[in-house]
Amino acid sequence: MIDSARAIETPEGVVLELRLAGPIVRALAWAIDTAIRVAFYIGMGMFLPLLGGFGVAAWLILMFLVEWFYPVFFEVLAKGQTVGKMALGIRVLCDDGTPVGWYPSTIRNFLRVVDFLPMLYGAGLLSMLMQKDFKRLGDLAAGTLVVYAERRMPRRTKATTVPEEETVETPSLPPVPLTLEEQQALVAFSFRSRELTSERAEELADLLEPIVGHRGHGAVVHIRRLASIYAGER
Repeated sequence: MIDSARAIETPEGVVLELRLAGPIVRALAWAIDTAIRVAFYIGMGMFLPLLGGFGVAAWLILMFLVEWFYPVFFEVLAKGQTVGKMALGIRVLCDDGTPVGWYPSTIRNFLRVVDFLPMLYGAGLLSMLMQKDFKRLGDLAAGTLVVYAERRMPRRTKATTVPEEETVETPSLPPVPLTLEEQQALVAFSFRSRELTSERAEELADLLEPIVGHRGHGAVVHIRRLASIYAGER
């Protein structure tokens, strides 16, 4: 797999290619959600205490419910997205790519208190850095993961069209025969390279310099042409 992409097969047998969300974007989404909750607490705190003891009790109950259940309700009812996640374009899914339900969402969010230890989500950050899927402890317990919503798409199981190149010049084949898996990797890179930055695509293509004999943009173009051959287009 390239970068943070993961291929996941749903219970229906559909293979999805998901791009995992890392610690930084998730921290920004958390900050937005925290700001929303704090603004709500302050707003209610300015009004409800005026009602006396009943108002103070109602304020404390609302603070408890919002603090613990705000992310749960949004994740389940808004397709895995709180307001912060919507703003950053990420969402929560189950490990099998299905929408998150009440039970896993409750587990992952109630364990935020464990992820927060010893302070400022230290345990959660350490867990994310040690997991290839960037899972905090709550995600591990609930069987969930956080992905970029706009990157969720069916994975191509059969190559039919390879990205068109600037020229149709036929490249020379690699000096050594490639296995079927290696050929499929080149085709997959050809598709994915359009979604990567040019710098990242060239960085990955440079790793194949002994095979393609090029570096930088030339290596990317050469790999795409080879992918066309292995895909049976030329």
